[in-house]
This record gives sequence, C-alpha cells and structure tokens, in this order.
Amino acid sequence: MPLHPPEAVREIARRLVGAGFPTFAVGGAVRDAVLGLPAQDWDLATRARPPEVRRLFRRTAPIGIAHGTVGVRGRDGVLYEVTTFRRDVETSGRHAVVEFADAIEDDLSRRDFTINALAWDPATEELRDPYGGLDDLAAGVLRTVGRPEDRFAEDYLRILRALRFAGHFRLALEPETWTALAVATPKLTVLSAERVREELLKVLSKSACASAALSLYAASGALAVLYPELGALVAMSAADAADAWARTLRAVDALPPSRPLLRTAALLHAVGMPAARTRDLRGGWRFAGHEQRGGPMAEDVLRRLRFSNAEVELVGRLVRHQSDLFPPDARSPIVRRWMRALGPDLLNDLWRLRFALWRAENPDAAATVRAGDRSHAREGAPTGPGATPADLLERWRMARAVRRQGAPLSVGELAIGGAELKALGLAPGPRFGDLLRALLERVLEDPALNTRERLLELAREELEADRP
Repeated sequence: MPLHPPEAVREIARRLVGAGFPTFAVGGAVRDAVLGLPAQDWDLATRARPPEVRRLFRRTAPIGIAHGTVGVRGRDGVLYEVTTFRRDVETSGRHAVVEFADAIEDDLSRRDFTINALAWDPATEELRDPYGGLDDLAAGVLRTVGRPEDRFAEDYLRILRALRFAGHFRLALEPETWTALAVATPKLTVLSAERVREELLKVLSKSACASAALSLYAASGALAVLYPELGALVAMSAADAADAWARTLRAVDALPPSRPLLRTAALLHAVGMPAARTRDLRGGWRFAGHEQRGGPMAEDVLRRLRFSNAEVELVGRLVRHQSDLFPPDARSPIVRRWMRALGPDLLNDLWRLRFALWRAENPDAAATVRAGDRSHAREGAPTGPGATPADLLERWRMARAVRRQGAPLSVGELAIGGAELKALGLAPGPRFGDLLRALLERVLEDPALNTRERLLELAREELEADRP
C-alpha cells in the first residue's frame, strides 16, 4: 500500500535496512495516512539496537535509550523517533518493563488497539496488519489487540486513549472492549495527573467535535472518577432534565480546537450549578451565583491536573466572569469600571466564551445564523446578560473602542505614583493605596484628568481634606 511519508523518513529507513536492520513506520501516522488524513509524527520501529542506530547516524538524541528510542535528525531538520522492536515482560497498569525483540510482529503484539497495530515497510510499501486493524477502520470499530482486560490492566491510560480515539474517529467500541473498559475505570486513579491532563488536552485540541469523546468519558464512568465536579453536572442533568451537560458539550464544540484552554473554560463553566441549584417560585430550578461557586471549583480541577498557575488563574477568571456584561446603553465610565474589575486581558476570551455559550443555549438559532440568516442575530431569545449575538457583538465593539482610548484601568497606569505622593509629604502606608485608588476612580470617570499636574492637584485636595 503506497503511503506518502516525508522523504527524510524513507532515507532513515533505507540506511537502517541497508545495514541489515528491518525497519517499519508505525503508530498514528500510519493509521492516519491509511485513512487519508494528514499524517504527522512519523515514528520508526527497527531491529537495530540503540547503539547501532547511533553509529549509523551522525545527528542523534537519546530520547529514551532505556526504552530503545533514539531521535534521529532527518535532512529536513525534523527529529524522528527510531525505536527498537520491543515486547512486554511485566506491566503494572502504569508502566511496562520491556525487552528488545527481533521481529515487528512482537512489537505490534504489545500495541493497544488494532487500528494502531499497523506497520508499513517504506522499502517494499508492504503494510503489516496482523490484527485486522484495516477491517476495523472500515467497519468503524475500536477493539483491543488481544483480550481487552489484559490490555487495559497493562496500562490504564489506554482507557482514556480508547475514549479519545473512538470520539475522534467516530468509532464504536467493540462490546467486549467497552465492557472491560467500563469495569476498569476505577483504576484510572493510579495514573499521574500529568498523563490525565495530557489526554484531556488531546481531546480538546485534536478534534473539532470534542463532545464525542467527552460523552464517552461520561458514559463509561471515567468522568465521575477523574472529574467528579463534572460527574455531578451529568447526574444533575439526568435527574432534572436541566440539560446543563448537553449545553456544556455544545459550548466546547463551538470553540476552535486551536484554543484548548478556552475550551477547558467552556467545559468547566457550569461546575458550580449543582451546588447553586435552588427551587424558584414556580417550582423550577435556579442557579443564581453558580459562576462564583464554579470559579474556585474550576481552579481546583486544574490544580489537581498540574496546570500552570497562569492557566489556573485564566480559566478561573473566565468561569467567574462568564455572565458579567455591562448594560447595552452603558456610558464609557461604566464600561471602564467593568473592564477594570474584569481585567482587560480577559476581554477577547470572555467574548469568545459568551458567544459559545449563546450557541450552546440556542443551537437551532445558532445554526441559522451560521447559515447566513441574520434575523436570528437581531431577534434571538435572551440568554442571561447577553440577549442576542447582535447585542453581544455591539457590546464587544463598545468595550474595544473604550479600551482603544487608552484610559488607565489600574493604579499602575496613573500618571503619578508613590514617588510623587512621598514628595507631597505622605508617608508610605495604607493611605498610599487608598489615595491612588481614589485618583483612579476620578480618572475612570474622566480620563483627561490623567496628567501629572492634574493628579497632583487632586492629591493635594485629598490630603488637605484629611487634615483636622
């Protein structure tokens, strides 16, 4: 079967084969190429041991020598992973002890799923498929190589990989594979936070329809094990038909895969709803204040997954402020005060999230708007603080225009600071901050006041008023 890897892959394989070492392209690139998808990250498996690979190539890197992997720099400047054939000796559910093998069949036997147990010979263009992966791809089925109980017990990360592959490629999990996967989900707690995080980010960043995999997370029990905050949202939706989980999935899909952190905020935007739920006077449910409850909960989830502090803060702020919008007829000072409380760095992402939430709340109207009928953008049903896409767009433009005026939004942007206050005779202390904040309030109302001379005059007036 002819595939089309980079020429550098063929060159590396030719040199290894010429030295007497059978070499095959393996992994996701082969699978994707077979499916006619853009294939990236071409990896090679070979009978050559790491020292032999390093002798054959001048530019190498010891990526994982203990596991048989050497990085070989191709002529195109890309570092390709070349790994010695391996077989499993011992597994623990997290890590495997392996030994080197002499045949590609040994290497393929330790793969997780049949669709990944494909090997392609660049020299002969022969495709090795000992476990029927091509047939499973054609039938739209995901199944393990061998007994599913054994495959998942070898590495419980394969549970999450199965959910991701099935969602991304729209595959149905073969019944025995699904049953074994669901039974094994409680074991997901043995995985490191980093491995769980990376799987979630792959779901969010590699598929336009991330909801397919996330729905399988919920159906299998993996969501409740790893993300109990989201598990509570699913349970609430099922019990009360609140549909919050369905809206969450639609909101994630409404954002681009190129923005996985923003999709993370959409995924977690409603985690505070179960705790905030109360009955209204008509017997329905209200969720007042769920955003403020949800912000810290979202931050806890991300800290548990070892996201960076900056990422934790960004998502937490988006969840807290998801419903915060100024009135449509607001004057510029009100917009500036709103932006100060929000943080101007959040402006664009907040609007992207708001539009995604509107589409999730109004899927039929959103589809019509995408199809080109703008009447729904003018007359769509209200969704909280943002009534329609036209309303949201108008307020976004207003906020952008106000921001372009360059008015200060923090004390650090004022034309005077601590040095000038000291020169006025004010000793450092709490009054410093109080005075600067008072000046900022004046400037938020009238940005023209933000000059050194005018602020010093206002500061003197404030200090004079302090005197008995």
